[in-house]
Amino acid sequence: MTEITAAQAKTIIATAMAKGEEAGFKPLSVVVLDAGGHVKAFERADGAAPGRFGIAHGKAYGAVMLGMPGSAQMARAEAQPYFMAAVNGVYGGQVVPVPGGVLVKADGVVIGAVGVTGDTSENDVIAAMAGLSAAGLHGEA
Repeated sequence: MTEITAAQAKTIIATAMAKGEEAGFKPLSVVVLDAGGHVKAFERADGAAPGRFGIAHGKAYGAVMLGMPGSAQMARAEAQPYFMAAVNGVYGGQVVPVPGGVLVKADGVVIGAVGVTGDTSENDVIAAMAGLSAAGLHGEA
């Protein structure tokens, strides 16, 4: 597999949103990016704040551009804040280095990322992983 398909992106989003509703999470927003960091699909639940696209996108964008999940980005930001500040400068402030940005690989190659926001970072990851599983993909959170 060399890319996340449009059908898989729709499945990821639908399942992540359903997982959030079923678990009683706050309204979620979910974005799926391809390996180049381009939006494949996005959805914002009713009641989610309008600015959630930027956060979901930033979580996923950092994962795909740096080749590391949000948890690893956060650890790097805590250990070397100047590095993440420089990265954000390079990427125009688009990186949100926290959990909820899930890197998607196939055969060791990055094929995209999922960004979820709206609840706690831990719950965002739970929703993202449920979506990836339903689409037959594996993520690094």
